[in-house]
Amino acid sequence: MDFFNSIPTHMDYEGQAKAEKFYRVIITLFGVVGIVWGYIIQQFSQTIFILAAGAILAVLISVPPWPMYRKHPLNWQKPRGDSGDNANASKKKKK
Repeated sequence: MDFFNSIPTHMDYEGQAKAEKFYRVIITLFGVVGIVWGYIIQQFSQTIFILAAGAILAVLISVPPWPMYRKHPLNWQKPRGDSGDNANASKKKKK
């Protein structure tokens, strides 16, 4: 169970932008190549196969949190300790 908890599952914001850019470029390139190749050989099915291959490649590159998408981690603030006064005041406000 510890093995699965040790696998990183996050991306930073810059990594998300990079993954989306890769996804769009790959899908666009494979779409254009598929349309051109399908037009040349007059087979629409070849266009679909090429586009599907591009979609699979794009998913494999952009969905997993590869290390290249985790280079700029966020610096989170440390949590504040609860003092007795703040905890009691927040409980009174909820009532």
